[in-house]
Amino acid sequence: MLDARFVAEDPELVRDHLARRQSDEATLAIPARIAELTERRKTLLQTAEAGRATRNQLSPQIGRMMKEGNREEADALKLQVKTASDAVKAADEELDGIESERESLLMALPNLLHDDVPEGKGEHENVEVRRWGAPPEMDFTPKPHDELAADLGLLDQEQSARISGARFAVLHGDLARMERALINFFVDTHTRDHGYKEVMVPYVVWRTAMEGTGQLPKFEQDAFKLSEPLNGQDAFLIPTAEVPVTNLFRGELMQAEDLPKALVCFTPCFRSEAGSYGKDTRGLIRQHQFHKVEMVRITTAENAEAEHEALTGHAEAMLKSLGLHFRTVALCSGDVGFSASRCYDLEVWLPGQQAFREISSCSLFGDFQSRRMKMRYRPDGEKSKPRFCHTINGSGLAVGRTLVAILENYQQADGSVIVPEVLRGYMGGLDRITKLD
Repeated sequence: MLDARFVAEDPELVRDHLARRQSDEATLAIPARIAELTERRKTLLQTAEAGRATRNQLSPQIGRMMKEGNREEADALKLQVKTASDAVKAADEELDGIESERESLLMALPNLLHDDVPEGKGEHENVEVRRWGAPPEMDFTPKPHDELAADLGLLDQEQSARISGARFAVLHGDLARMERALINFFVDTHTRDHGYKEVMVPYVVWRTAMEGTGQLPKFEQDAFKLSEPLNGQDAFLIPTAEVPVTNLFRGELMQAEDLPKALVCFTPCFRSEAGSYGKDTRGLIRQHQFHKVEMVRITTAENAEAEHEALTGHAEAMLKSLGLHFRTVALCSGDVGFSASRCYDLEVWLPGQQAFREISSCSLFGDFQSRRMKMRYRPDGEKSKPRFCHTINGSGLAVGRTLVAILENYQQADGSVIVPEVLRGYMGGLDRITKLD
């Protein structure tokens, strides 16, 4: 969430950021409306304060006048007190409406863009920052992952369709084993080599948690909502571990020396994919349920950019360890996500598609999320004024998409798949996946 005072003081600046994001006209009008509401709020606060002061000043005099027999003067004061009280009541009622509308509008505003974000209208204008490795040399036509895995008897989407419908999958044998191996490899590496603390979290969260990280209200259509309240509140299946992990520090006041907080978490993720009709209907690319290992870093304002680069490097290290060709791209202004101020996407090469596809997004949020969650730190000890933390997260990695990348990049002419060396210890020494008997 943006600071209401900042938006009201410079609505044109905020509007410029929205225009860079290719926002629609309704969103572009929000900053000016917030400024208008803020000005009206100031007037109403002054009216209410003046009314209360009048009431407090005159009320004690009424009783004294009544005792002295000055009924006419007392009645006149009563009328003034009533007028003041009515003005206070009217002002308070209008203030309640203004606060509600202003809060709703602030929740609808995306984050401001970082100065380094390149200009562009959409994903085709994202800027490549670097790339690593090279596509594997193949003297045969590579298969797409779903065809390859089905031929091996390891992927069955007809079975999943019978029990859950489209955009689910059943993995068998060594493919299921590799999914589990990837989860363990990612978490082990991040905790051992990159300094993250592992956590396990609930897979169901309240609306307030989803609002805290910016999934709601903007993306409610993409979320799976429980049909009944949970402990009295609306609840949702998590779309990413970012939501429960970042909210672990909701409402906390930390010391700068205790930051950064670096957490890694494996969870299943659940997304309705409401806006992706017709996209990636085959295979494992875009599923309603998928596994992901998420990295979250909570830090100070001064260190946020360096921490963002570090987290991105940790995600890149996973792809390098697996020997997968990838590129890192800086998302342009029209493609940066709602809550992020800057974002890198890691895109892995898929020979079966002859294309790079996203496998991790590493986002810097500034204080956008922590302002919603009231997550703060003291920069200079107990007596210093608290500041909002800065948050960062990224996939380290999306497990299903990594499985896709391994299948397509390590496939052989005979239809088998070589197991990357770093995974063999997690798979009992298995070095090649062959057709399931």
